[in-house]
Amino acid sequence: MFTKTFKQLTKKDVGIAGGKGASLGEMTRAGIPVPPGFVLLAPAFDRFLEETDLDMEIEATLKKVNHQDINSVDRASNEIRAMIARAKMPEDVAVEIMRDFKTLGAKYVAVRSSATAEDSSTAAWAGQLETYLNTTEKEVLKNVQLCWSSLFTPRAIFYRFEQKLSKKAVSVAVVIQAMVQSEVSGISFTVHPVTKDYNQMVIEAGFGLGEAIVSGQVTPDTYVIHKNDFSILDINVSEQSMMIVRGGKSGNLHKKLSEKIGGRQKLTGKQIVELAKICKNIEQHYKKPQDIEWAMVKNKFYITQSRPITTL
Repeated sequence: MFTKTFKQLTKKDVGIAGGKGASLGEMTRAGIPVPPGFVLLAPAFDRFLEETDLDMEIEATLKKVNHQDINSVDRASNEIRAMIARAKMPEDVAVEIMRDFKTLGAKYVAVRSSATAEDSSTAAWAGQLETYLNTTEKEVLKNVQLCWSSLFTPRAIFYRFEQKLSKKAVSVAVVIQAMVQSEVSGISFTVHPVTKDYNQMVIEAGFGLGEAIVSGQVTPDTYVIHKNDFSILDINVSEQSMMIVRGGKSGNLHKKLSEKIGGRQKLTGKQIVELAKICKNIEQHYKKPQDIEWAMVKNKFYITQSRPITTL
């Protein structure tokens, strides 16, 4: 009732699965290599708010916000996030999450927020919400509630006002996906993001989990590929001083890299071409330029997200 596997979702399900969840479902059905998973649908969050009466409290807190005063935004965010963390998840929602977690058969999962207003060209929620990597069975319910509450980070509250969404109902679904312990990962833009050349694709690649690149903690390699014949037009290798891997108390560890290892090219020419073909396939499926997150382990590529490029 509250969950659907990726195979049960399509791009039309943004209203219940959010932008991320709907896209992962769409790609799974199209035969694109996506790690398996399921989505806790937005109605579960709405039900949680109703059952705990938090919807009224949140609305009252947001009404008091002066979005031009950063302290006011911070205060509201802390209050709302604490309310959501303290409240008890409805029993039937929790049971369904745990059942699907067991069915997935993965020791570690990525728990990722997926806003139902996400990634339309007017409202790119993408960077606003939170993701929890390497989540175990024991932590999954807590991390789901943290994803729910990330709809109210200071940045997301400010964004709401900025985009005039404060009166509009924005809900959040949560993606729970088998974790890929990537040796190399990164981002791909199916149109050159700087020159806006539609015949060129750019792939960024770094060692370890993609979090390091997405959050800007490391400078990735950059490869430019011609989309018609997949010729590699440019290779720019960056030295990487650290990578993020599974481990430590928080589930992730910053691991130092030597100059020799960190200075290596992250993908071979053959791998660059293979990934470029997968990315072109995704762009053709969606019929518009895409911003794609990918991961590679044991020489196999997986796509963990794809969304329209909103800046062209």
